[in-house]
Amino acid sequence: MAGDESDPEAESGSDPETGSAPAIDFDPDLGDRPDSPEALRESIPACDRVAYFNTGATGPSPDRVLDASAAWERYHKVDVLAESDPYVVAFEEYERLRDRLAAFLDAPGEAVGLTESTADGVSAVAAALDWDPGDVVVRTDLEHPAGTLPFERLERRRGVEVRVVDTEDGRIDTDEFADAVADANLACFSSLSWNYGTRLPVRELCEIAADAGAFSLVDAVQSPGQRPISVPEWGADAVACSGHKWCLGPWGAGLLYVDPAAEDDLHPAQVSYRSVDDPGADAYDLNPGGARFERGTASLAPHVGLREAIGTMESVGLDAVHERVLDLADRLTDGLDGDRLLSPADPESGLVTFDVVDPEATVDRLHDEGIVIRDVPDPEAVRASVHAFNSESEVDRLAEALNAEP
Repeated sequence: MAGDESDPEAESGSDPETGSAPAIDFDPDLGDRPDSPEALRESIPACDRVAYFNTGATGPSPDRVLDASAAWERYHKVDVLAESDPYVVAFEEYERLRDRLAAFLDAPGEAVGLTESTADGVSAVAAALDWDPGDVVVRTDLEHPAGTLPFERLERRRGVEVRVVDTEDGRIDTDEFADAVADANLACFSSLSWNYGTRLPVRELCEIAADAGAFSLVDAVQSPGQRPISVPEWGADAVACSGHKWCLGPWGAGLLYVDPAAEDDLHPAQVSYRSVDDPGADAYDLNPGGARFERGTASLAPHVGLREAIGTMESVGLDAVHERVLDLADRLTDGLDGDRLLSPADPESGLVTFDVVDPEATVDRLHDEGIVIRDVPDPEAVRASVHAFNSESEVDRLAEALNAEP
């Protein structure tokens, strides 16, 4: 019986020709996409309730993104059940999603896998490499816990040495990085620092790691949606990211890029029927690229929502978004007391970090005033995330509220 979970071959549905009924089209009518930052703002319901400056943690989704995810669930659990085969339809959609979302990263579809989050991708890569006691991992002190905890586990469980390259105000000394990675097995670093909003020299760091024979793993979670990017141009062996921040997508939609030249180094710790080419074969062959990290019947709704979010951002124009983000971030830094600004005075992203006496109390006070920001632990400060949907008046209001802090 097709779709019987006791039959892996039936469940896989990887060959649409095995289905017992034809697939039906998924084409929800969501109306016209916004074509400007102002129209983007109008499409986001959270903007009617608060001045939202926390996109670096999680972005507020437009109605059409939420509607796309919901429409997929109803389509797959109602229409498809009545008229087609849910596994065949799902596997066709996995392919379409993979190709579409990979194109957003300027990467081939076979290099990208659908994951749950950035943390999911980083952890999966860390667990997929062969480790021996005394092997070396290098990371920076700018990394989010998503980029530290998998290597702390390797240190505890496998005797791996973890070296931390210190930075200053979100800047890395490439000579110090080169010294640290000279005999390393892996280097992990962010494309954009989550605590300062600084851009790291990703391509240069990847070249240094490659020259040392180290695998390069990039946490790119803060980059997609702020500006156009081409992940292959970085030269990384693997790049993990997700769409719930600057892309304004749902939670649960991550992407993992694996360079084809590096894929043979990665054997996932968890292998299931979506990880392999033919789950019924006597000996399995892993899928190429990031798809070897896909597993079972994961919901497609988050990635369907992310596809719509990306289409929305592209309709507004990623260059226009980037210009708007930097203009508003510059307006904010100009309006803040300069001696307490911890991010670059000439912003490199929409992340702006500011020194206050009590970050948690400041976040709570501003929330009571209808302004949403967050505190960060290192440095102990508050961070605002300025996106294209924010308005000039909101930015001025935020600057005034922060300057009033002791």
